[in-house]
Amino acid sequence: MLNIKTLVVNQLQENCYIVSDETAEAVIIDCGAFFEQERKAVTNYIRDKGLTLRHHLCTHGHFDHVFGADTIFEEFGLAPEIHQADRYLVEDMDRQFRDMLGEPYPRPSVKVSQLLAEGDTVSFGSHTLKVIYTPGHSEGGLVFYCAEENIAFTGDTIFYMSFGRTDLPGGSWEKLKASLNRLTSIIPPHTILYPGHGPSTTMEAWSWWWATAWK
Repeated sequence: MLNIKTLVVNQLQENCYIVSDETAEAVIIDCGAFFEQERKAVTNYIRDKGLTLRHHLCTHGHFDHVFGADTIFEEFGLAPEIHQADRYLVEDMDRQFRDMLGEPYPRPSVKVSQLLAEGDTVSFGSHTLKVIYTPGHSEGGLVFYCAEENIAFTGDTIFYMSFGRTDLPGGSWEKLKASLNRLTSIIPPHTILYPGHGPSTTMEAWSWWWATAWK
C-alpha cells in the first residue's frame, strides 16, 4: 500500500508529493519547495521516515513545480525526470523566471537526468507508475498512474472540478482538451486524482463535471 505525503509549498500553493511503500522506497513528485523551511520539511520527512528516494518525477516544467530540484539533487543525488518538451524549462530556470516574473532566479538550475515518454514505467519498491503524456497546459505535461493502487498524479492537467490554464508558453487548448478526453477514457472512474494544486478528486467526479460543464 502506498503512503502519500502532501506538502503544500511556495507562493502558488503547489502540491509536492512524497510517495512511499512498505519497502521504504519512495519517489518525490513535483518538488516545488521554494522557501528554506519548505525545503527542510521535505528533506526532514524523507530522513525521519527512513525513506530511500529513487526518483524525482516532474509532471511538467513550470517553476512552481521544480523550485526544489536543486535541493533534491544536492541532498539525495537525484535530478529531475521529465518529458523532453519541458526539459528546457527545468534546465534554464533563470530564463523561465525572467520570462514569467521579470526577475532573476535566485537558485541554480539542475540538469535533467531522465527523459520520460508515453508508456514508460517508473518503479520503486513494489510499485510501478505508468507515464501518460498529456500536453496542453505545457508542451511536456505528464500524468503518473498507479493502476494497482487506483491513483494518478495529474499535475496541472486536472484539478478539482477544473483543469490547467493554456495561456502560458507551450500551452494549447486543443491539445489540453484532447488530453482530458483521453484521460477520461483510459483511467477508471474509481481512481483518485492528486493534482498539482488544491484538493484531490476522483475520475468519476471529474468526468461528470467535464461532461456537463465543458465537453
